[in-house]
Amino acid sequence: MAEPAFDPAAGVRVGSSIELDVGPVAHGGHCVARHLGQVVFVRHAIPGERVVARVTDGGEGSRFLRADAVEVRLPSPDRVEVRCGVAGPGGCGGCDFQHVTVARQRQLKADVVSEQFRRLAGLTVDVPVEAVAGDVGGLGWRTRAHFAVDADGRAGLRRHRSHEVVPIESCPISHPLIEATGVLRRTWPGVADLRVAVAPASGRSTVLVDGEPDPGRAGSSTRLVERAAGRDWRVSGDGFWQVHPGAADVLVETAIQALRPSEGEHLLDLYAGVGLFAGAFAPSLGAAGRVDAVEADPGALRDARRNLHDLATVRLVEAPVRGWLRTKAVTRADLVLLDPPRAGAGAAVVSRIAELSPRAICYVACDPAALARDVATLAGLGWRLEGLRAFDLFPMTHHVECVATLVPAASSSCARQEFR
Repeated sequence: MAEPAFDPAAGVRVGSSIELDVGPVAHGGHCVARHLGQVVFVRHAIPGERVVARVTDGGEGSRFLRADAVEVRLPSPDRVEVRCGVAGPGGCGGCDFQHVTVARQRQLKADVVSEQFRRLAGLTVDVPVEAVAGDVGGLGWRTRAHFAVDADGRAGLRRHRSHEVVPIESCPISHPLIEATGVLRRTWPGVADLRVAVAPASGRSTVLVDGEPDPGRAGSSTRLVERAAGRDWRVSGDGFWQVHPGAADVLVETAIQALRPSEGEHLLDLYAGVGLFAGAFAPSLGAAGRVDAVEADPGALRDARRNLHDLATVRLVEAPVRGWLRTKAVTRADLVLLDPPRAGAGAAVVSRIAELSPRAICYVACDPAALARDVATLAGLGWRLEGLRAFDLFPMTHHVECVATLVPAASSSCARQEFR
């Protein structure tokens, strides 16, 4: 069916085709363009291109439009053929940047980090997005996958901003062990939720069907053993573990470099998950040191107890971070490490952290906007951004992981508002 032509007299509507000169990248996997003065967030484009885009949301009088680039009239030299048949317009919503070279993807993500810090924190940052070992050209890295199932029992992924399931037969960003489970070659009648997790170090995998081990796989378990930071970690198949095989090690190494722990110090590990950071830091703090690892999810705490049972200096706390901090269970800490959900820690949490007067804070963030907002709050409380690194833990998508180091302003060597 032909795309409806844009008729200025009729006004812009969903399904209209409009020609756009594509502007800068924006947070969320799209670029910014304008049509007759109206802002258009366009996906599947690259800054500098001229495209024909199909309007997918909004219309005349809307504050902005959303659109998909369906024809490229002036391509970027960084445009490449996608590796997946459902990665483009109308396909699944997982891969935002498969049409872009990996090098340019990382530059686009760096641009987003810079823009978010400028706009939300008033800081100038120029930080490269670093590659991480464990994928090949941005593919084959995803070790955990959550598939939807359509009415015919076919596994797939959802369209962008939609509940509609796009059936798939393969997923190029998934680790080969994901496809080796055979979940994409089977049908799943009556199944609502399908989760697959693999542990590349051991070659083991688990498939959870509506939360239970797949009855069709002999010996299927609800847990895997991961290897990172010199230790083994028991992790539930539906629990949180970094999905990139190189992520856990690089984040631990970066956090240790940022905080420089010393014997006898007290660390707060907030949003501790299965205990990765607590377990990695405890040896450096020594027998006189202490770690309070705070996590609200009972399943994660069960895994953490198993993972950290040999570390007497680690105290596990099952509680929401904000509520626990409000109880003033601690009044002082030397170091704070936090790895909050995508929404960030929020003003109440970071303000309470500042009251504890640690010598340094390490903030691991999967959303640069949330990180920038919390950095701005800390700046208002007398803290400065001392270090910032960004990692490409989610190639082909718009997501980027950042690790920020903050110190009290009086002790910071970064006395200017420009950070590079």
